[in-house]
Amino acid sequence: MASSLTLSKARLAQPLPSYKSYSPQPTDHHVSFTPRRDPRVRALTRRICVRASAETDVDKSVNTIRFLAIDAVEKAKSGHPGLPMGCAPMGHILFDEVMKFNPKNPYWFNRDRFILSAGHGCMLHYALLHLAGYDSVKEEDLKNFRQWGSRTPGHPENFETPGVEVTTGPLGQGIANAVGLALAEKHLAARFNKPNFDIVDHYTYAILGDGCQMEGITNEACSLAGHWGLGKLIAFYDDNHISIDGDTEIAFTENVETRFQGLGWHVICVKNGNTGYDEIRAAIKEAKTVKDKPTLIKITTTIGFGSPNKANSYSVHGSALGEKEVDATRKNLGWPYGPFHVPEDVKSHWSRHIPEGASLEAEWNAQFADYAKKYPQEAAELKSIVTVNLPTGWEKSLPTYTPESPADATRNLSQQCLNALAKVLPGFLGGSADLASSNMTLLKMFGDFQKDAPEERNLRFGVREHSMGAICNGITCHSPGLIPYCATFFVFTDYMRAAIRLAALSEAGVIYVMTHDSIGLGEDGPTHQPIEHLASFRAMPNILMLRPADGTETAGAYKVAVENRKRPSILALSRQKLPHLPGTSVEGVEKGGYVISDNSAGNRPDVILMGTGSELEIAAKAGEKLREEGRAVRVVSLVSWELFDEQSEEYKESVLPSGVSARVSIEAGSTFGWEKMVGSKGKAIGVDSFGASAPADVLYKRFGLTVDAVVAAAKDLC
Repeated sequence: MASSLTLSKARLAQPLPSYKSYSPQPTDHHVSFTPRRDPRVRALTRRICVRASAETDVDKSVNTIRFLAIDAVEKAKSGHPGLPMGCAPMGHILFDEVMKFNPKNPYWFNRDRFILSAGHGCMLHYALLHLAGYDSVKEEDLKNFRQWGSRTPGHPENFETPGVEVTTGPLGQGIANAVGLALAEKHLAARFNKPNFDIVDHYTYAILGDGCQMEGITNEACSLAGHWGLGKLIAFYDDNHISIDGDTEIAFTENVETRFQGLGWHVICVKNGNTGYDEIRAAIKEAKTVKDKPTLIKITTTIGFGSPNKANSYSVHGSALGEKEVDATRKNLGWPYGPFHVPEDVKSHWSRHIPEGASLEAEWNAQFADYAKKYPQEAAELKSIVTVNLPTGWEKSLPTYTPESPADATRNLSQQCLNALAKVLPGFLGGSADLASSNMTLLKMFGDFQKDAPEERNLRFGVREHSMGAICNGITCHSPGLIPYCATFFVFTDYMRAAIRLAALSEAGVIYVMTHDSIGLGEDGPTHQPIEHLASFRAMPNILMLRPADGTETAGAYKVAVENRKRPSILALSRQKLPHLPGTSVEGVEKGGYVISDNSAGNRPDVILMGTGSELEIAAKAGEKLREEGRAVRVVSLVSWELFDEQSEEYKESVLPSGVSARVSIEAGSTFGWEKMVGSKGKAIGVDSFGASAPADVLYKRFGLTVDAVVAAAKDLC
């Protein structure tokens, strides 16, 4: 027997007819008026009954969502029940009535994307995935919320839970990711859709809260979304006026609607987000009619709705209700069921999403098959983006260099690599935070991605480093074959570190093109000269920190970065010109550390000199000087410590033999961490203070980054 909820999906969107002009007069004042006297009234009564029944069932479904969240948080004695209790109505309508997805294939390409930017309320998302039939969130997973090895961690993690698109938790990151996802949809639709073939056609939905609204990254990302006219981005602002410290009146009183209108968004207000189901439906319907700008739906809700003693207070935000309050909430909402119970009629209703999702995907697959027959080249390109099947021999497009090639800054050599890759990788796109002419990141064969030119591949982020990083995370998470890069000065990774860390955590293979990598940038001075940055990123898990020394190593770094789709890569590149060194190789870069020159025998050099980036040249020259004095010297490039650590013990011993304690490193950055490479008896030459404003050659001498300094250190050791 079909649930009345099934009827609601089709019928409740229809407005009730107005009968204001119809005024029946009962003939007998002793008999109350009955609608049977007129067929129009009978029809209206039936529709009212259907609506009342349907809305009662919607209430039941919404309360199921609420109590799954309440029970999971209560069992874990940890979590955030308030948001799921308040946002259950919008969550229900989105997942049950609006979004298209296939629970049995969470990675179906043309699915709608949902982002819970307020990631602390993740039990809302887990409850919705559970009801919709996703295998990743079974009842046992709900019961293991926030436990070791659980698929329901304390904040949404895309690498743990299929159905979760991106990793959220740090507030504001999710809405910026959503901008990236919507950008990807618009870009791919512009490139691949054809007449009668809307092969790329889906929406990105996000829920964000007051905390997200306060974070600066939200304003950055939403400014770009408005500028780019991302009409298929619909964000729901959970306006509940509560944050951890209490009512938002203590710190957040701006007019959010006016701000978003100024950012170029369409804004809709829903005053009753607790029970105003039709208001929410109407807002979504209106949002979908707006094609040229994103939409913010501001929905006023009550945090912890249904809790008689904690609703509308900060105490329901980030802790379990407690046994007594859970019981009181059950009584208050008329919920007679035990923990984690899903009523059969609710379960039966939601079960339809499994066959419906399979049908949606099958229809799309059939359409794509027809598309491929008519547009084989476009279909092959799109398929490579969806499946991350890189074109055969793509790496051969990377430029090659010899020691006779003219000296150049690695930022310029990087641009040569970027433009070579863009010709052969259909999913390659990116840009800079208003520094394209300094970072050298423009793709010369493409124009700028803009509102009316979304097929282009140069992304202009403006001075918005933080959102740039998070938007690129969203692009990567949209399709595995989309390979975004973003750029700024290396020191300004400080502005975007949170997004970089989430890329590493999320296994999002963004490529970070970071130029002006040391005091070698010169006169701009210590505000722009990175010191601790190399060490800090080497300490970050699941990220590759690459500092190439010349053209060959720069090409090798890009080969590594493109191949690593499950971890991001940072390329630290020079402003100053560097020579192309004998002995460098792409194969060596792939191993992270390797020998570029050696006159020793039997793996027993007198001293090992190590360097990265611009200082590898200094190490090489010092090696030549020491050899002239009769010493056996090995010079090693340590372009990526992470890749070197992954090599076999045998290989690492062949490069850095344990029996050789005379080791000297040189790098224009903090010496922190170099003891791992030079050992307790070695010497690390670097910069352990802030830099200064002066020409690069003066700075290198003043800070002791010279051939003579390396030679002297080596002589002290051997």
